[in-house]
Amino acid sequence: MAGLKFRVLLDSQDKAEVFRDILIADSDNLENFYRAIVDAYHFSQDQMASFYVSNDEWVKGPEIALFDMSFGESDQEVPRVMSTTTVGELIETKDQKLILVHDFMRMWIFLIELIGYEEATPDRPTIKLSVGNAPAEESKESEGLQFETDSTDFGEDEEDEFGFGDFEDQYDY
Repeated sequence: MAGLKFRVLLDSQDKAEVFRDILIADSDNLENFYRAIVDAYHFSQDQMASFYVSNDEWVKGPEIALFDMSFGESDQEVPRVMSTTTVGELIETKDQKLILVHDFMRMWIFLIELIGYEEATPDRPTIKLSVGNAPAEESKESEGLQFETDSTDFGEDEEDEFGFGDFEDQYDY
């Protein structure tokens, strides 16, 4: 098995079907596969991302991260990294499923399924079929923490609830 064809479906709130079929060598690493996917959708490559091995119900399994985030801690299991993991290493079934999370603030999720094999080994990942228009990467709201800022300036006549004015010093509160 030299060439693996994957269907990469963008999971979105839209009812529109948007997917890309990508052919990649089984010996290619996951970082190249990741870059091919985000290029196919015209997304930037400057975000954190992780692949997850999945089952038929799209439940996340083991993670393969873009970068090693273990910070050299020896007591924890060293996570797999995209650059050192080949695509072929993840193939356990003939219709293997993977999940790719790109940009953990916006949570772009790609559902990936192995849909075919080719004898010819591609030199680089290749888009074989493109269906639907990819949304702009910025079109999805960030799902991260939302902070509200209160820009109230306290004047001299307002109450000092924290007691900052209780001390004499050179600072003006």
